[in-house]
Amino acid sequence: MQRILIVDDEEVNREILHNILKDDYIVETAENGETALERMQECHDEMAALLLDLHMPRLDGFGVIAEMRRNGWINRVPVLIISAEFAVEVENECFQAGVSDFIHKPFVASIVKNRVKNTIEMFNCKNELEIRVAEQSKIIRLQEGRLGRLEPFNKMMIEYSSAIMEVETRLKVLNAMFSEEYKRNPFESIKSRLKKPESIYKKLERKGYPVTIENIRKYIADVAGLRVICSFPDDIYRLAELLVRQDDIILLHEKDYIKSPKSNGYRSLHLILNVPVFLPDEKKYIKAEVQFRTIAMDFWASLEHKLKYKKDIDNTEEIERQLKICADSIEELDYQMQEIRNKIDNADSSA
Repeated sequence: MQRILIVDDEEVNREILHNILKDDYIVETAENGETALERMQECHDEMAALLLDLHMPRLDGFGVIAEMRRNGWINRVPVLIISAEFAVEVENECFQAGVSDFIHKPFVASIVKNRVKNTIEMFNCKNELEIRVAEQSKIIRLQEGRLGRLEPFNKMMIEYSSAIMEVETRLKVLNAMFSEEYKRNPFESIKSRLKKPESIYKKLERKGYPVTIENIRKYIADVAGLRVICSFPDDIYRLAELLVRQDDIILLHEKDYIKSPKSNGYRSLHLILNVPVFLPDEKKYIKAEVQFRTIAMDFWASLEHKLKYKKDIDNTEEIERQLKICADSIEELDYQMQEIRNKIDNADSSA
């Protein structure tokens, strides 16, 4: 059920509206504007609507509206004025201040229910439409010139694709050489992805930089991304060392979440590399992010990703706690399996 707040200094009015709306909403009440603002400060994100009296002691309805405008709440919570005031000038003043609708006293139950219901629905539709329009506008701006002409952007993305192919080729060569020497493969699979234009735009926007070709190259390190899935932790470090040891690969940055896991239990080795790409008329270094993780941790990460981006999940904290326990168990299991593999390899070499 959605939550609404009724603000009126007359207890009888609060009681009447509570009885009218209690079957359809979680109804909270406040006897003055100051109390209402305290409640809004605590949980404005949870409020579906505010029913507000205009004439109250200490802080009246106009004062509440002004504070809501100052905090930006008026754009997220629809306000319905509950008043015996019928003056056109007053209503116009309220609408100009951002009020969504009026409910006049004395209250008629059917009118109250319909006005509250319609206001909430229309307000939500308006907000959803504004979000969609804003997202589409971003994409259009991206496509129509925020990145400059489309041809340079496409050329840049080809360069990032080439960087992915370059890293994949080198890893496959290392895999073949390792297999020949040690009779096993250091990794199970390679997954790659090229960041979508919309994601590039949003990431630059979060970082606070204008969307330009230069800023993409400078501030985004994971346009070209690869994920290398290994069987054992020591294979991760061995393979990463062999890759960055190559004299034309430049290691820009390393984040070792295996030795220092994230708080949620995530474990992986992240490398930001400068990779040489050989174009028709030049050799250019392009950034690429390479993530190394074990098979078990890759499975764990896919499950954690669903939790992170899926909405309306109950008991999120409990699920996060269970995932953290699983991540710790995975680490222990990975090293146990690695120890067993070492025993098998040592037995084979001594035979």
